[in-house]
Amino acid sequence: MNTARIVVLVIALGAGGVAAYLASGYDNKPAPALPVAEKLPTVEVLVAKSDIQLGQAVKAEDLQWQTWPQSTASSAFIRRDSRPDAQTQIAGSIARVPLMQGEPIREQKLVRADGSGFMAAILPSGMRAVSTEISAETAAGGFILPNDRVDIVLTRRLKNPDGANGSTGGNDLILSEVVLTNIRVLAIDQAPKEKDGQNAVVGKTVTLELRPDQVATLSASRQGGTLTLALRSIADASASDGAPEDQALKQRSSGVNVIRYGVQARQLTSQK
Repeated sequence: MNTARIVVLVIALGAGGVAAYLASGYDNKPAPALPVAEKLPTVEVLVAKSDIQLGQAVKAEDLQWQTWPQSTASSAFIRRDSRPDAQTQIAGSIARVPLMQGEPIREQKLVRADGSGFMAAILPSGMRAVSTEISAETAAGGFILPNDRVDIVLTRRLKNPDGANGSTGGNDLILSEVVLTNIRVLAIDQAPKEKDGQNAVVGKTVTLELRPDQVATLSASRQGGTLTLALRSIADASASDGAPEDQALKQRSSGVNVIRYGVQARQLTSQK
């Protein structure tokens, strides 16, 4: 064997030994330990176990406790550490609004009926629920739904005053005026909410949320002519009766629109 072959063999053996040494992991250092994630403090809050519909009587089995990060748990949430018996305490309440599965329970969204019906339970203090007849023509083609806000327009027909003087010509007078503004719709027929995502409901009656003084206005207007509901935009549906746009509307409605011989005119009514 010549010298060159011996040198190559020695180098090969040396390389193999180094490779075996490295492969054995003898010189490998252990991987550094990963930092342990800090455990965030949590609390158990009461949530809806399944979807709860508007007007549904809540049962204990409709609710469950769920772990919630303490930093994001609102003070309005019901916590197990402070109210361990909340499931049974809340049972029997009525949902004032729909609740989704997993949504934390807030008592502001529930009302205790104490034997009363659903409508009486959800009606705000001092308000009254009054129903009146409607049709597709007088209810915006059915596009008025529960919880919408409407203005109520009274239209009435007056006999042609010229006829009282013996005249045979001329048409009757048609008068219209806004009698109530920004009124909340509680229900269409007996449905306090739209069904199956419908965006239009044609009903025969509408139930409105009114103050006692508005009840008298509606009752008198209902006997005096035809009532039409004018749907308000969602942009100003939250405006109160005392809002500037409603005050301006009341001032404008101090007059009535008179249609005579096919021509519209406006007459002012006296303010008391």
